[in-house]
Amino acid sequence: MDTKHRIMEEALTLFSEKGYANVFVADIAERVGIKAPSLYKHYKNKHAIFDAIIEEMNRRFLEEAGALQINGADAVADAEIYKKIPEEQLVTLGTNLFLYFLHDDYTRRFRKMLTIEQFHDKELAAAYTKQYVDDPLSYQGMLFGLMVSAGVLQTENVGIMTLHFYAPIYMLLTICDREPERETEALKTMEEHIRQFNRLYARNEGII
Repeated sequence: MDTKHRIMEEALTLFSEKGYANVFVADIAERVGIKAPSLYKHYKNKHAIFDAIIEEMNRRFLEEAGALQINGADAVADAEIYKKIPEEQLVTLGTNLFLYFLHDDYTRRFRKMLTIEQFHDKELAAAYTKQYVDDPLSYQGMLFGLMVSAGVLQTENVGIMTLHFYAPIYMLLTICDREPERETEALKTMEEHIRQFNRLYARNEGII
């Protein structure tokens, strides 16, 4: 791992342990084993490191999405994929994505940092909302809207349908963050949630 990536890794660890506001550039440099002036050769300030962490996290997610044979960011492309996925495959895909977000160390540390700092820093609170509320709802809302237009799903209100799908999954993720021993229970609940969502909204039996 090169120095630039080591800086990101160590910064993320420190942010998740102490909170963003309580970590200084000198702390990051010390953890990496370099002097602060050397760190500035790679990042102009702490905020630039934070931005790089988000970029890296999103890159890792898109890589995982590709491995699961979805796009992960392009709702138009993914709508074509989801139109053809039977329920069993959808449950498997949902489970794999859930496990990725729960266990990927990079993503887990980032979520922990924002969970802590959202109450102390307005900018990080906004980042939390964007990362875990606005962006997922925007992507899934567009995805479901396209599937309603195609006749695969049916609803009078795409926004509410999107909340019905996403909110329980994110709630289960936060429960497992706090109580890891409830993972098995959460996975069972999520499977039941996906199957019930399919029964409630899908026009074509077995396809969501």
